[in-house]
Parts: sequence; C-alpha cells; structure tokens
Amino acid sequence: MTGVRFPTGALIIKPKKMENQTETTQIIHPHRSWYDKNYRLLMLIPFLLIISSLIYLSMFYSSHGSLFYQDVSLSGGTVITLKGDFDSNPLKEALKSEFNDVSFRELTDITSGKQLALIIESTSQSEILTQAVEKNLGYNLTEENSSVEFTGSTLSESFAKQLLVALLMSFVLMSIVIFVMFRSFIPSIAVIFSAFANMVLPLVLINILGIKLSIAGIAAFLMIIGYSVDTNILLTKRAITPGDKPLNSRIFGAFKTGTLMIGAALAAVLPAFFFFQGLPDTFRQIFLIMALGLFFDIINTWMMNAGIIKWYCDRKGIK
Repeated sequence: MTGVRFPTGALIIKPKKMENQTETTQIIHPHRSWYDKNYRLLMLIPFLLIISSLIYLSMFYSSHGSLFYQDVSLSGGTVITLKGDFDSNPLKEALKSEFNDVSFRELTDITSGKQLALIIESTSQSEILTQAVEKNLGYNLTEENSSVEFTGSTLSESFAKQLLVALLMSFVLMSIVIFVMFRSFIPSIAVIFSAFANMVLPLVLINILGIKLSIAGIAAFLMIIGYSVDTNILLTKRAITPGDKPLNSRIFGAFKTGTLMIGAALAAVLPAFFFFQGLPDTFRQIFLIMALGLFFDIINTWMMNAGIIKWYCDRKGIK
C-alpha cells in the first residue's frame, strides 16, 4: 500500500493492485479525522455554559425572587411620556435623587437623531411621579405635551403569568412534535435540550447586563424556540437518515445550510439593533434577544447537538 500527501493536507491511499482486483483510491480528509477524535471535547463547552448558567439563575432567583429583571409592563408602575425635544439632563438628575427605581428612555428620529419624546418609568404611583416631574419642569402635564399610563401590580403579574404559561406550553407542544417526528429518544432529547439552552443562555446574559425584560422581551423567547428547532431538525434529519454520503459529510452539509440560515437572520436583526436608535426599546429588546439566541444556537447546535447525534449514529451503526 502506498500513499501520496498533497499540499492541501489530504492523504490519498492507493492499495497495491492485486491479481483479478481493480485499483481503488480512498481519500482521508484531515479535518474529518480531527472531528472524529475531538467532537466529545467540543461538547464540553456548551455543557459547561449551561451548567454554570443554571447555577447563576438559581442564585439570581434566591436573591431577587424572579428569574429576570422586570420592567413596568411586568412589575407594575407608572410610565410618563414627555413629548418634544428639550434638555432632559436636569430632570433626570432630579428624579434619580428622589426615586430609586426610576429609568429613562429616549425616542429619537431615525434620520435626524432629534429627540421626539422622553419616557420615564417608575414603580411609584402616577400622582407622586407626575407631581415630581411637574415640579422639576415648571409646568403642568397635559394631553398635548405628555401622556401618563399606570399599570397595577396585580394586572402586571397576571400578564406575566399568562406569558410564562404560553412560553411553557409552546415548549411542551414543540417537544411533543419532535418526539412524534423522530420517534427516538436520544435525537428528540438532543433537539429539545438545545432549544432549552438557547433560551437559558441569553436570559443569563441579559441579567448580567442589567436589562429589564418587558412583555415583548418574553415574546422574543417564543421566537427563539422556532429558530432553534429549525436548525436542529435540519441537523438531526440529515444525520440519522442513511444516504450515499458518509455521516460526517451529511453533518457538514447540514452545518453549511444551518449557519447560512442563522447568518441571514443575524444580518436582519443586528443592523436594526445597532443603527436604528430611534426605534422603541421594546423592538430593540426583541432584536437583541433574538440575536443572542441565534448566536448561542450556533454553539449549542453544532458543538453539542451535533456531537450527541454523531455519537448516537455511531452507536446505532448509521454511517
């Protein structure tokens, strides 16, 4: 048996031609050999991220009584929108010294960058916050120059519970569909676990950044479930279905298609988040959560789930 190594690194093995035997050529690709040896080590990275994230969330819940920071739409409170372009810095400094939980958001014109409105949020009662704003501005708030909205804590808690129930039901129904589709325990669990990780990791990062989740933010996690399932179904379906191509080639083909899908989605949401500062914060929060979920989907799908599926196929003799 003789071998010739080419500059690309691929090794072509040509066995000696025996009597009454045709000459065959086998190409061994170095990157595939490396993946066969190290795919189990790659799986450790997302597993460690998930374990550390679950520990962080448990500690966060024990200290805050919730899995995430909540804005006024979930915790209840007052939202005052001041219309117009004015110097808001003195007002912000005054309100920060008077209210511990007050926060501010500016709405600006997309093209000119001019301030259109200032949004003030606090868990305080509307009368107390309105009086403080009027005192610092020096004029009364009317329907022409402002709007005031108050949401009770009971109503906000009801909204939050309904959204969390909807999120849980979506995850359960997705899991049922996955089990019905593949009818095999390990591939189904791999898909479900990857979708779960794609929700946990962005939530941890949002908490670390100190971002308060809104109702729209929770809805964004529903979208993450859909994107996560797409790439994982693509990977699992191609890998466990025997074909003319070997297993590694099928996984690599799914990787190329899946990363193209994720790249197209990121190309849509990232510019909207970074360059359109005039968009409402609810929209920008959706874009941020989706971008984080898509990024972690690359790690969880192609470093963890691909390794689990490859191990399963090797065990079942699926080549």
